[in-house]
This record gives sequence, C-alpha cells and structure tokens, in this order.
Amino acid sequence: MNICTYSYEEYTHLVKSFHGTLAPGLLIGGFIVDLAMKHLPEGKFFDAVCETPVCLPDAVQILTPCTIGNGWLSIVNFGRFAVTLYEKYSGEGVRVYLDTKKLENWPEVRDWYLKKKKKNEQDADLLLTQIKEAGYNLLGVQKVRIDAEKVRRKKMGPVGVCPSCNEAYPLKDGDKCRNCQGETPYSNVESVQDK
Repeated sequence: MNICTYSYEEYTHLVKSFHGTLAPGLLIGGFIVDLAMKHLPEGKFFDAVCETPVCLPDAVQILTPCTIGNGWLSIVNFGRFAVTLYEKYSGEGVRVYLDTKKLENWPEVRDWYLKKKKKNEQDADLLLTQIKEAGYNLLGVQKVRIDAEKVRRKKMGPVGVCPSCNEAYPLKDGDKCRNCQGETPYSNVESVQDK
C-alpha cells in the first residue's frame, strides 16, 4: 500500500517527524491527497484548498509542493475534512472528503471523527488499524471548479513602518500595525538583544 510515492510505513514516519505525532487525521489526509492526485492530469500545475486548519494541511504540505508559505495552499475553514486540488489556471479540479456515509463499517474511525468518544476512551491501536484497513474506502470524490480569487491569499500591498513599534506592517491595516492597535496576543514583551 502506497501513499503517493511513499510506502504506508514511510508515510507514517514522515507524519511523526513533520507533525510531531501519528495523528489519525493526518493518516486519513494521506489517503485524501493521494486519491486527489490520482484524479489530476499529469504534468499540470495545481494549487490546493483545505477546508479545515486541523491536520489536513500538513498532509498537503508533506505530499505536494503546495504549502502555506508559497501560497499554493489555501485554508478555508469550513470545518469539513476535505481537500481540493485544482489546476491553477482553469480552476478545474477534484475534491476529496471524508464521507460520513462510509463510516459505519469503521466504528472506531466514526467515533473518533464524529467525536462520540473522548480521546482517553478511544482505542488508539484499533483506530489506526481501521484507518489503514479502510484507506480510500472512507472517502468521497467530486469534480469541481474553483474560483481561485475566492481562496487565493491576498497580496500584502504597500508596507510602512509603525510609528508605535517601528516594525514594518501592511499599510492597509491602518495608521499603525494591528499589534499596536490592540490585536496583540502578547501580554509581556521584553527585548533580549538590548541587554
């Protein structure tokens, strides 16, 4: 059994090293990305859309050249476990998703995905075994056309220097950076270099 160019075992090692743990969503994500790629014409440039920020973007980044950093991977948080790979110029593509109608034959996967059991109540070994056994049988496939402008990352635009913190920021954010406007996640900032 292969996931793209990797054996299943090689893919699980990649998952552990990239994601930090053998996450069930990332294992299923491998099957999703592999199946989507099998439905794309060879030799075409493609972009990706993930419909969740959880686990699935990592599968795309491990198995394709599409990353958040290069802008070829967009995350549209619909809370659905699906990936679309599409030809970047025509928008023609394929959407692969975890199909809830197919989960009845895989009760541990169903209970994990639909959160019917708390994590400490799950049988992790059985869950991973069922994911491997089920593979593509958990998935649905749809042909789609993407309106790339709705998902593509917007350009930063002109940049200025914030009068409060002296760091560069996109001028479209206002007269100072969003951090200095109060959107900061930091409660305490202390410079280390100046000491």
